Amino acid sequence: MSDIIQLLPENVANQIAAGEVVQRPASAVKELMENAIDAGANKIQLILKDAGKALIQVIDNGCGMSVTDARMCFERHATSKVRKAEDLFAIRTMGFRGEAMASIAAIAQVEMKTRRHEDELGTLIEIEGATVTRQEPVATPEGTSICIKNLFFNTPARRNFLKSNPAEMRHVIDEFQRVSLANPAIAFSLHHDGLEIFRLPSSALKQRIIHLFGNNYNERLIPVEEETTIINLKGFIGKPQFAKKTRGEQFFFVNNRFIKDAYLNHAVNKAYDELLGEDNFPLYVLFIDIDPAKIDVNVHPTKTEIKYLDEKSIYAIIHSAVKRSLGRFNISPTIDFDQETAFSGMISPKSLDEIVPPSISFNPDFNPFSEEKAPERSERGFTAYRSNENREQSTKNWGSLYEIANHQPVEQVAMELPGNGPDDKYAPVQKQLMQLHNKYIISQIKSGLMLIDQQAAHERILYERFSLHLEDRKGASQQSLFPQTVTLSPNDYELAKSLLEDIKSLGFEVREFGKHTLVIEGIPVDLGSNQINETQLFEHLIEGFKNSQQELKLDKRDALARSMARNSSIKSGVVLGQEEMNMLIEQLFACKAPNFSISGKPVIQTMSLTELDKKFDK
Repeated sequence: MSDIIQLLPENVANQIAAGEVVQRPASAVKELMENAIDAGANKIQLILKDAGKALIQVIDNGCGMSVTDARMCFERHATSKVRKAEDLFAIRTMGFRGEAMASIAAIAQVEMKTRRHEDELGTLIEIEGATVTRQEPVATPEGTSICIKNLFFNTPARRNFLKSNPAEMRHVIDEFQRVSLANPAIAFSLHHDGLEIFRLPSSALKQRIIHLFGNNYNERLIPVEEETTIINLKGFIGKPQFAKKTRGEQFFFVNNRFIKDAYLNHAVNKAYDELLGEDNFPLYVLFIDIDPAKIDVNVHPTKTEIKYLDEKSIYAIIHSAVKRSLGRFNISPTIDFDQETAFSGMISPKSLDEIVPPSISFNPDFNPFSEEKAPERSERGFTAYRSNENREQSTKNWGSLYEIANHQPVEQVAMELPGNGPDDKYAPVQKQLMQLHNKYIISQIKSGLMLIDQQAAHERILYERFSLHLEDRKGASQQSLFPQTVTLSPNDYELAKSLLEDIKSLGFEVREFGKHTLVIEGIPVDLGSNQINETQLFEHLIEGFKNSQQELKLDKRDALARSMARNSSIKSGVVLGQEEMNMLIEQLFACKAPNFSISGKPVIQTMSLTELDKKFDK
């Protein structure tokens, strides 16, 4: 029998390595930017076309390469960082494997121009599918410029797995943010399809965070700094009131290398234990400086996971440092020493004397059980459907509701519906209702009583309504008196652009307006006439969409409908009048699934007279 084990051809080996190193355009962006940092550049430009599918270009003013190095950098396992195995435990640079350039060249068309500071001429190299097609001297600026064209041109199956341009662009922005956060002293810029997305000057870390995420982050940041014999910790955490529903703005860097570590993430979240709910995640940008000999970075193909010799001590240091910073800075306003402007808005001693204490007024004759009509209120999104058709649908679902809740036949339940007389078919929506702790609605039924969770009920109503709008693309809009602008982070802006048509289907009137900014000119008419902060609603819509997709893996439209319903529904604690409670119940029973919330929890609970009698030992 002949031998069957053979060495792989070089081009096949490179393509296999490329599968580990380059999963998408963002992977190539990360490798090229980190190479530019290792080259000592203080200015790095990133230029993209079609989210990197057509072109990725990185230009730096680093040390450049000689003719030999320019050719050698495309060979597998060629590196300037490692000479012996022990060097793996003294690494402070980004790249060290020597596989990135070879892998990229194996699945793309590459053009590189590079020149050292001491050379008069540089080197031009062109490679296509790991084959060098051209190499010659060229006049070029100091540093290196690398163009990657037509990524995965020779592996169409891999190219077919790429997502849409907005989705791939969000991954690119993620990598760009990580690299630029780790190196605030370096100036970065990012252009996509001729538009400038970022221009980040050399700055301190706090200013870099603000330049990346927006000026409103200036008031959200709390500094953290701790020096120990094990690690040095520094960076910023976010104030609890600005926590979000997604983990997007959480960054750990070890020796300036971005890492993902659930254990250390738990240390930060634990420090917020009594300040945040379970589904809220704080912002943090934290840098750990540690002796390279005490960590192992060579445990994951993308080098985003590392091992520590003493991880329990590191956990304890991070937890206590974050907790101390929260206690020290969160209860009082922070002073930004990076700002050049003088103090503003200070209160003079004279003005303190003019402060008037609040007064409380009340009506001593108020009776919550009075039959008098409740005062007029805003509709809060309840639409008064009064046609016979809707009443029949509503009453029909009352029956189906009780069939599930009480396990009784629909005919028997129909006889139990509360009313003012035996012939009053539609009496349920006219019955006097009571609100319990501004959270539940109580209604009497013939067999006992019924409790409705007002927030869950309104979420169900809005969810079914918005789902219908997304399906038939006919969401009605009401014009805003004063159009509002909303400025999003670059990542959220790309996401909003990809959702724009569906968002308009909900009833929003939105258009693009400059860099990372949208103008909201109208909101869904389903939200009613109450005062709404359009900007805040839109931001919460995007944040809720990301959360729904991450947790439940929902399709785009369902996640959008859920997010919109959750963010625009009435909440527990809101006082409702009789008319509003009647409308809520009527519209709930007109829903396809009135019994369950959009989280799958019960909306209605019933208690029979028999159960009540047992409570009183009758």
